[in-house]
Amino acid sequence: MSIPTPGLNLKEAKLMGIVEKVVKFVTRLFPLWVILCAAIAYLSPAPFKPFGTWIPWLLGVVMLGMGLTMSLHDFGLVFKRPKDVLAGVLLRYLIMPGVAFCIAKILGLSPSLAAGLILVGCCPSGTASNVMTFIAKGDTALSVTISSINTILAPIVTPFIFLYLAGTLIPIDASALFVDILKIVLAPIAIGVAINMAAGAAVKRIITFVPLISVVAIIAIITVVVALSAAKLATVAVIAFVAVVLHNALGLTLGYGASRGIGMTHRKSKAIAFEIGMENSGLAVALAIAHLDPIAAIPGAIFSVWHNFSGSLLAGYWGGRDDIG
Repeated sequence: MSIPTPGLNLKEAKLMGIVEKVVKFVTRLFPLWVILCAAIAYLSPAPFKPFGTWIPWLLGVVMLGMGLTMSLHDFGLVFKRPKDVLAGVLLRYLIMPGVAFCIAKILGLSPSLAAGLILVGCCPSGTASNVMTFIAKGDTALSVTISSINTILAPIVTPFIFLYLAGTLIPIDASALFVDILKIVLAPIAIGVAINMAAGAAVKRIITFVPLISVVAIIAIITVVVALSAAKLATVAVIAFVAVVLHNALGLTLGYGASRGIGMTHRKSKAIAFEIGMENSGLAVALAIAHLDPIAAIPGAIFSVWHNFSGSLLAGYWGGRDDIG
């Protein structure tokens, strides 16, 4: 039996209970909805192509939702445990871009696919890593703080690393990437944080809807990407999928192994693993559509689905074991 949320009458509490069940149902079957919508977009891309310009706005909605769940308290750990946070941030931006670059070279990816995979690796982690860390009984506070810091650093770090690694493959306008990340990521998050801090009580009444809105927005983004690249997708889908699976698996493995190697506990290392292996791939998709070839958005679109699947499996495995660290 659910307990009514404080501040709600019985009728509102029952309604919120129904909403929570709907949200859980939709989010739990996220991969299924993505596959269905992507299949429809692939078979009939024309109706979805005009919505390509909506992608940055849709991602902005996702980032706004992320901001609504954040406050300045999320950054407190920076001062309490600076070494843990610094280690997580450095490992995040060292491992994933480098792994993506190596995979692209080894698999001989085309310049557009290679750039798309590297872009995924250069983007910050997202809220999915926080959820997986919680399920895995990892250090959720550390995960939230690292995600927040990574996101704040993204306007500077993402264009710089991407230019360095992918600049020889395709033309890159780093300043344009910087501006877009500010508009698509930092501005909506800042607005969300400000609203949460100014009207926290009101936010708590609507926060149940936020995951549903975010999931719908991400599904819409992936659907449009598939439609825009449908003509070439059949020729690159397999190799792109292999590249994404390797990228994600190595990120999770190296993230855990590296953090354990520098003396972190099992609990902290679980958080670091998800912070490194799970990306804000929606940002990679939006940037690829805006600045690169639509094919470059394919790795990000695949990653959006795959990392939730692999992350859920790993989180369930870790969460089902006795915590040993």
